[in-house]
Amino acid sequence: MSESNIWFLENIDAQGIFCSKKLSNESGGHVHITFEKGEYIFRQNEQADKLYYISQGRVKIGTEEGDKSVTKAILTTGEIFGEKALAGAFKRRDFAKALEKTEVCVINRSEMKSLFKEHSPLTLFMLNLLGSRALKMEKRLESMVFKDSRSRIIEFLVDLNSERGQRVGYEWVVRNFMTHQEIANLTATSRQTVTTVLNELKSKNIITFNRKRLLIRDINLLAQEVSSN
Repeated sequence: MSESNIWFLENIDAQGIFCSKKLSNESGGHVHITFEKGEYIFRQNEQADKLYYISQGRVKIGTEEGDKSVTKAILTTGEIFGEKALAGAFKRRDFAKALEKTEVCVINRSEMKSLFKEHSPLTLFMLNLLGSRALKMEKRLESMVFKDSRSRIIEFLVDLNSERGQRVGYEWVVRNFMTHQEIANLTATSRQTVTTVLNELKSKNIITFNRKRLLIRDINLLAQEVSSN
């Protein structure tokens, strides 16, 4: 996890809270569920009364209309989704789908009220979660309107590092790197364009990558590639 995100989780043991054995044993409503690749965790218009914690795997959050689909986020182990159930939503506006075999801990809305009472930092944590995701979507929309494809892809890499990167000496590594198609979906570009931009950055020795990780050799040079466009 990047240094910029430490404040967000410093007082929270998310797994200990959301995947608590105590909750599972005593409440009867807290469950661990495994979803296979491609299986929906929830669909649009379903009742929004649960929160989910990813204990293992990856989840796509998106919206579908007819045969069209928009990817809003790709989340991984240790992340939370379905949080709009705590913000007054009664029906899901999005879907959540497992991108690989995924295990989630499910907490219903009434259990969350108890957790807020037991863990005082949790309220601030959830407010920060809601706020940061709203800002992220706003920034993404502005990027799609005002920036070209190349800039959007590079900016996405910079932001991905800010959220999930780990410092290794003078370099940064993002593990469980996304596929080119997933990046294309999140940046409103094409898979071919993503491949071209990544290979260009690799040829400049700014990054290296494979299916398991992204290694950023110089984060400042990568950021300059955005500002130069």
